[in-house]
Amino acid sequence: MSAMASPLDGIFPRVPLGDWLEKVVDWATGALGPLFDAIASLVEALVRPLTDLLTSIPAVVVVLVIAGLGTWLRSWKFGLGALVGLGLVAGMPYWEQTMNTLAQVLVASTLSLLFAVPLGIFIAENRRASAAARPVLDLMQTLPAFVYLIPAIFFFGIGTVPGVLATLVFSMPPGVRLTELGLRHVDPEIVQAGEAFGASPWKILLRTKLPLALPTIMTGVNQVIMLALSMVVIAGMVGAGGLGDVIMFALAQVEVGSGFEGGIAVVVLAIVLDRLTDSIGGRFPAARAQRAG
Repeated sequence: MSAMASPLDGIFPRVPLGDWLEKVVDWATGALGPLFDAIASLVEALVRPLTDLLTSIPAVVVVLVIAGLGTWLRSWKFGLGALVGLGLVAGMPYWEQTMNTLAQVLVASTLSLLFAVPLGIFIAENRRASAAARPVLDLMQTLPAFVYLIPAIFFFGIGTVPGVLATLVFSMPPGVRLTELGLRHVDPEIVQAGEAFGASPWKILLRTKLPLALPTIMTGVNQVIMLALSMVVIAGMVGAGGLGDVIMFALAQVEVGSGFEGGIAVVVLAIVLDRLTDSIGGRFPAARAQRAG
């Protein structure tokens, strides 16, 4: 699409924001090439072995393990639901793509949380940093998901790597926000009691604030995983593989059946991951105390 005239043409000079961004991308592509190659190699080294592992295990074993895990963590009803839902997915021709998507979600979510939780802790302890980070997080949460794919393609080409890295960035804001929120909502009297007994700020953070904030942090983990799953499907546009490819191909070829089957697999995966992470969060002592109180 050609550039359109600004309504302020003739009144104010045009702001070439897009041109500036393109120059930054061109500079980064040339100057930071080795760094991008190293990041791509790292992501490949994480995703490929996990995908190979998940696809090498018989589908029946994977279904039974997840159903058993759901029964243990939640209830026999959820375990039965997971057994039926995943059994349905295993009965369709996209089991390998489903495991590929699961591997990408697990890697992207883990990497996202490795950045999000420490950053959330940092801005919870520093109000100036929080004020500076807030507009950036707003921008990250309101940008259309497809926009994340553009720089990822420039820096990493097409394939799994740009899809996982775009997913990492897209899914990070809830992890940061909910970590900060959980820490800020810790009862100040409990913190003051720790200070009165001479505990250092580091000990108060590790032994008091973080355990009490864990239920909220786990809600952030849940949100990160859900956003990662939605973005991994969109990343099918850059050839990331998995269920995204199935749905994009069905969309291009107007194949209603395969598109519906791919969508059902995404839904089942989302429900299972959502309930499992929610159950893990509910097992922390702070969460049990909140329910009891």
